[in-house]
Amino acid sequence: MAGRMSVREFMRLKGRRRIVMITAYDYPTGLIVDEAGVDAVLVGDSVSMVVYGYPSTHYATMDMMARHTEAVSRAVKRALVVADMPFMSYEPSDRDAVLNAARLIRAGADAVKVEGGEEVADRIRAMVRAGIPVMGHVGLTPQRYLVLGGYRRRGRRREDAEAVIRDAEAVEEAGAFALVLEYTAEEVAAEITRRLSIPVICIGSGRYCDGQVLVLHDVIGLSPMQPPFAKRYADTRSIILEAVRRYADEVRRGVFPGEEHVFHTKEEP
Repeated sequence: MAGRMSVREFMRLKGRRRIVMITAYDYPTGLIVDEAGVDAVLVGDSVSMVVYGYPSTHYATMDMMARHTEAVSRAVKRALVVADMPFMSYEPSDRDAVLNAARLIRAGADAVKVEGGEEVADRIRAMVRAGIPVMGHVGLTPQRYLVLGGYRRRGRRREDAEAVIRDAEAVEEAGAFALVLEYTAEEVAAEITRRLSIPVICIGSGRYCDGQVLVLHDVIGLSPMQPPFAKRYADTRSIILEAVRRYADEVRRGVFPGEEHVFHTKEEP
């Protein structure tokens, strides 16, 4: 495959093999995850929390998302790049949704992602009509955590499970090319994956989806708090901590810089 994966190629992965998606927020991590061979890179609004230290994704802005999308897009050569639409960038009107989505496409994204089900179906339709590929996001929707009563699990009871299924179907009907399903009961996720013709990418929703997505900082051990559904594949924090401690110690003892790190004049001053 030459160049980045297209939305159509991404959709064709459903039923063929499991899809791998991960977040990245800057040029160096974009390079690394793309080289690792993931199928899609999400420039998530989680950047406001894991990079900037805010308490929720509500603090992500269009300026922030555009800046980080530009950086990741310059790095990624093979994977599909999806940029999150931040809180209140699409809810007010179709016009806001289209114009803000277009800004992220111009920043280098191949598609955008929006949170919500039936209530954002019209926004998805408007963006798709404008030629902008949209990935949906239902189940736990962090931008709506205040209404949901916190970051609570979805689909544990029949009524809530049926609501999540309706949301998923509404997103597909509105024209989304894929769906992220977050923190939803595994049985509900399996049923949604079976019903939808578009890829369903899970985070904390079990083993029976078309693919998985995780936050990079959770995967490499940089997040101060680990979500219960994430798996840590490396303890990068400890590696960085030890490296900086060794650097500080060598500077204080006069060991660094050494002879191999300096240069000399060709003649005596």
